[in-house]
Amino acid sequence: MEWWWYWWLIFPVMGVVGGGVRRWQRGAAERHERRLEIIQAKGELRAARTGAVALPAASAPPPVAEPSQRVQLEKLIATHDDITHRWLDYELDVAKLIAFPAMSDGRQPLTAGFLRAKKIADRLRPESADVQLTPDQQAEYRAAVTDFEVAFDLAERDARRIRDSSFTPAERKRLDTAQQLLTVAVDQAATPAERQLAYKRVREELDGLIAVSDEAIEVLEKKVALEITTGTTPQPKDAAEG
Repeated sequence: MEWWWYWWLIFPVMGVVGGGVRRWQRGAAERHERRLEIIQAKGELRAARTGAVALPAASAPPPVAEPSQRVQLEKLIATHDDITHRWLDYELDVAKLIAFPAMSDGRQPLTAGFLRAKKIADRLRPESADVQLTPDQQAEYRAAVTDFEVAFDLAERDARRIRDSSFTPAERKRLDTAQQLLTVAVDQAATPAERQLAYKRVREELDGLIAVSDEAIEVLEKKVALEITTGTTPQPKDAAEG
């Protein structure tokens, strides 16, 4: 059979190829947009940290001596610690985890990117500012801390934007119930029995929805126990004996 009998196959093949090209173009555009977003966020962070303002060349300040390596490392380690504490504010606070569940969801691309950046920064972090680093090592750690800060900022913005939108209506209802119960669990005006029951219900509602760390549960249990202790008013001795 002559080849021209198969001319009609050109059209479906072109459709498949065209669809693949369009998908590749969309993916490339998304990656380019994300890269521009990261570059912009890095620039904003550097400008905010240094107070840098674009000046005309004629009025540019004279160059100053670079601070010592120790001072630089102290600043980098302080920034590293600050970002970690900001992350722990979510990781150890069940109320924040319920309000912004994406911050604990490693399936979210920006959260996964932040966790990868954290791992790299933690690996490169020196034991103290007294450790002597080579210029390359210090530059590598500086870049890792900057990436860590940018990645956290992007993940936090995204988590506050999407909130619980990735959950089904039924799952969002469970999150709302857990949030209400959590208020009761740490409410000094509630009875000890009410607080303990609310705490138990919170755990049940979150089971399978949000990965709550053991450390966060420990913090919550201490809050509940503190409210129970604080909310219990001891009776006067005479009244108790009577």
